Amino acid sequence: MHGNAQRTDRKTVLNSATTIRLTQYARGGGCACKIPPGELETVMAAVPAGTSGPRPLGELLVGTENGDDAAVVTTATGTLVMTTDFFGPVVDDAYDWGRIAAANALSDVYAMGGTPVVAVNLLAWPRETLPMELAAEVLRGGADTAAEAGCHLAGGHSIDDPEPKYGLAVTGQADPERLLRNDAGRPGMPLSLTKPLGIGVLNTRHKATGERFPAAVAAMTTLNAAASRAALAAGAVCATDVTGFGLLGHLYKLARASGVTAVLDPAAVPYLDGAREAVRDGHVSGGTRRNLDWVAPHTRFGPAVGEEERLLLADAQTSGGLLVAGEIPGAPVIGHLAPRGDHFVTVG
Repeated sequence: MHGNAQRTDRKTVLNSATTIRLTQYARGGGCACKIPPGELETVMAAVPAGTSGPRPLGELLVGTENGDDAAVVTTATGTLVMTTDFFGPVVDDAYDWGRIAAANALSDVYAMGGTPVVAVNLLAWPRETLPMELAAEVLRGGADTAAEAGCHLAGGHSIDDPEPKYGLAVTGQADPERLLRNDAGRPGMPLSLTKPLGIGVLNTRHKATGERFPAAVAAMTTLNAAASRAALAAGAVCATDVTGFGLLGHLYKLARASGVTAVLDPAAVPYLDGAREAVRDGHVSGGTRRNLDWVAPHTRFGPAVGEEERLLLADAQTSGGLLVAGEIPGAPVIGHLAPRGDHFVTVG
């Protein structure tokens, strides 16, 4: 209780001393600020995969070939999972932003079936524009989330930058025989989603209006640790997390890597309260629209799936849930994998 009271008092002091809205310092919105997926794939096609030539200290099991969530390398002393993720403020509360960014970075390790072991901070801060006390709150939020995950957080790197950004570089461990990969989906597998959608449009509304959405913050700060353990316990071998490319984008990548068609039941997809209203009021990020443009040529939409539904399914999530090829206790089944058809994704 003493620790919680101290945290509340500190946040109260900071919030009462400033009217700063951190989201106004961000060009994009969390994972919605990713480079558009089509452009990114074009760039990555020209980058060596990193698998050629001898590597005496380890073998790369998972690299860039299928757009998995993290790199996996096996060494003489164990199998390592490595990733990094960072972005600008998605909420105005500095402490919550730190928690969200950390949970989002840790999620990549969980999405591979791994356990985070150690992380380092990545911080960009406009030191002449924003108080350093707010930067300390961001770092404190990240540290608390790392502690919740049982992951060491030691040091990192910071730069003076016009736009604030925060995230982590994370190293974890995994069993090489029990990885969750994009390319391991097979026809007949059900598809489960462990967090509701709508985070992106609610964050966009928050940035525009200042309205707070506690349920969205709760979703973004929930670690995917339990979901990952449940997927492994259920014998799943295929999964990804749902972040900046939206459900449709990540589903397309999974289906393409696995050589199958993903059949999605839009009526089974869960949403946060207020998500549909946010879309109807026009709070849709450019990243979400780019996601939809990217997946549309590879997706067959049923006649009842209108633009609102398509935008929600393509909504760029920040620290979203896991999309698992398998049934997970407590998670809705939103579709299944089928033999490869004319499209990689079928909706409705």
